[in-house]
Order: sequence, then structure tokens, then C-alpha cells
Amino acid sequence: MTIERKIREHLRTEAETLDCPPAISKRIEQSYSQYVLRQRSGKTMKKRFIAGIVATAILIPTAAFAAPTLIEMLTRTPMTAEQVKSDVVGRATLEKLYSAFPETKSFEIIEASMVQGTQTSIILQEKGGIGKKITLHTNSKSGKIEHVIQENWEPKDKPLTALTDQDIKSKVDDLLNKMYGNMEEYEFAMEKMENPDQKTLMLNYTQKGSETPLYQVFVQGNSISVSLIGGETKSANHKVEGFFTTNGKPDYFADAYLNDDKLFSLLNMSPIELKQELAKGRSVVEIAASKNVSKQQIVDVIAKTQVDIQIQGEANGEIPNNNLSMEQMLKAIEPKVLQVIEYKTDTPSKK
Repeated sequence: MTIERKIREHLRTEAETLDCPPAISKRIEQSYSQYVLRQRSGKTMKKRFIAGIVATAILIPTAAFAAPTLIEMLTRTPMTAEQVKSDVVGRATLEKLYSAFPETKSFEIIEASMVQGTQTSIILQEKGGIGKKITLHTNSKSGKIEHVIQENWEPKDKPLTALTDQDIKSKVDDLLNKMYGNMEEYEFAMEKMENPDQKTLMLNYTQKGSETPLYQVFVQGNSISVSLIGGETKSANHKVEGFFTTNGKPDYFADAYLNDDKLFSLLNMSPIELKQELAKGRSVVEIAASKNVSKQQIVDVIAKTQVDIQIQGEANGEIPNNNLSMEQMLKAIEPKVLQVIEYKTDTPSKK
């Protein structure tokens, strides 16, 4: 047995008994993202960058999965293109990508995998195996796309790093705006990394009023690598009351269904933005359609969240067990979800 195989088997056994602190997990993710960029260039950087990623580099010597933590990289399950398209998280991720970059609808899914209940990863490339390529890592619980790698979107004879810093920022802004929303409310900082062999830039985007960057971007060669690394998104952990109104007063009947981070991610909207659109007399279905998101996608996301809450409540003994399968529970709740997403708030009559 090779030394790599021995290390892999030992770590797989030991990892099952370990609870890695979130801070350490995030350090691994960030370090591995940097490692991936260096691997692509075939260059090395100063030794002080290498110490934190040696174990990861031994185990995973490819750029296929840049963001997952160590234990996730050891327990990934491959997915076919058909499985991605039939999976709730996979389908939502693709729809968000297609809405942001319509040309990717013709791309092929060349690789995909998932860690049950944790992360779904999808790699797409232009047909023919050359040219533009994009990699997406989506958090299966929140529905947020936590890592995006855009490769070869510029001509080979004039790669990203041949552009001016301002043009590079414009390219990064375009990717962030399309995938995550308007970046105007974020403060920006650019830093040139210590790599004498190849131009490497790190860009940090921090929400105004926050001290921690929310998006961290590395640009090297012809690649842009975006990571959701910290801070707080506008939708995260912010619950809104009274999405709808009746007779001019807040109507709370739909709040439990619409306060769903996966829904906000799918619509690329914050809770406040959704409430503002609903106040105009539009339904969730109509708002979704304007963003090229189908009614069924909305149903799938909300229903899955509600069923997960039901299952957790049963497991905790908070509610009686209904002894239904996941499929039966999803089917049973769909009519309630449809009622919520097709509902329209009362708007004052125009005189």
C-alpha cells in the first residue's frame, strides 16, 4: 500500500470521530483555494504559503473541488448530469448560472459530485472540452453558491492578468454582480500577492459597516476564483415579518414559508427586497418568473425546507411522527406552498 493510500485510509477513519472547529474549516477552504490557483499555473510561491496546505495537497492533487473541507473531500459521491438536473440543489444552481450567463445553457456538465446534506459541486465547460469553463460549489443547506471558478473566459493571447488592474476589477465585478447581486454597497480592496513568477491578485469585498470581507477573489492567469468566506449576507439570519398585507395591516400567514434562505438564494434577493416586490401586488411566482426561475423550482425549495423542519421536529420529539415517507410529505405540503407563492398582497385601490 502506498504512503498516500495509508494516509487517506487513516484520515478517513480518524475524521469520523473529529468535530473540526468552524474557524479551522474555513482556514482549510481558503488555503486550498490558494493552492488550486498555484497548481494551475505550475508555479510555486513563497514557502510561508505552503505549510497550511501540505496535507490537502497530498490527498487531492487536482483543481476539481477547490472549496470543500478535508473530510468532505474524502466522502464525495459522483453525480451524473441527469442526477444534477433532477436534484433540488443542483437544479437551482444551474438555473442561477443560466440566468446569470445564458450562454452556459449550451455548456456540458463534465464533472459533478455531492456530500450528502453539505455541498453540491458542478463543473461545466463549452462543448468540445476546450474554452470557457466554470465550477460551482453550492451549500446544500442554505442553497448559497459559496465558491465559483471562472476559467478561460478571455482570449489566450490576452489573459486576465495581461489587463490593467482596473479592467481586472471590472471583470471580477461583472462575475460578482451576475452571481451575487449588486456590488455597489461593498467596499473594495486589491492586493498583489508575493509571486514573482506570475501576476496574482487578491480582491476583498466587504459590506459597508462590516470589518470582515464577505467575498474573497483570486485572479491568476486566465482564472477568477470567488469564495464566500465570511461576513454576513443580506439574507442570512434576517427574518422578515409580514411579507403580505391585508386591509393595510401585516398578514403573517406566509412568513414561516417565505423566510427561507434557499428561496432568497434562488431568487438572488434579500428578504427585504422580496417584501418590497410583494408589496407591489406581485406574487412570488411572478417575481420568480421575472428572474427566469420556475414555479416548480420555488415549490421544490420551500417544500424541502418545510419537510426538513417537520422531520427535525419529529426527531426531537416536538411533534408526533406521521410515519410518512419523504416523497409523501413533499406531496402533502405542495398545495400549501402553492397557496403561499401564488398569493398577492392587497394593494390600495386607485381612485
